[in-house]
Amino acid sequence: MALDKMESLEARIRGLVELLQSLKRENAELKGTVQAARERLSTQEQASHRWVEERVQIRRRIEKVMGELDSLEYTGRSKEVAFDKDHRG
Repeated sequence: MALDKMESLEARIRGLVELLQSLKRENAELKGTVQAARERLSTQEQASHRWVEERVQIRRRIEKVMGELDSLEYTGRSKEVAFDKDHRG
């Protein structure tokens, strides 16, 4: 009887050891997966930040060019008005 209980206990312990080893392997795999995901996220965040900065720079450049075009249009109109005034009379 005592040997049967001892064998049963040993079998349960072996099962627990196997389960523990399996869980450790799975944990190591999951840690690797999490680390890879963190690295991808970091890369994506950096790219996103660069895109936002590029967008801001492009917007500023477009606004500058639009301002220059408006300035040219205004200057052209005032010359037209002056030209009209000079040649009417």
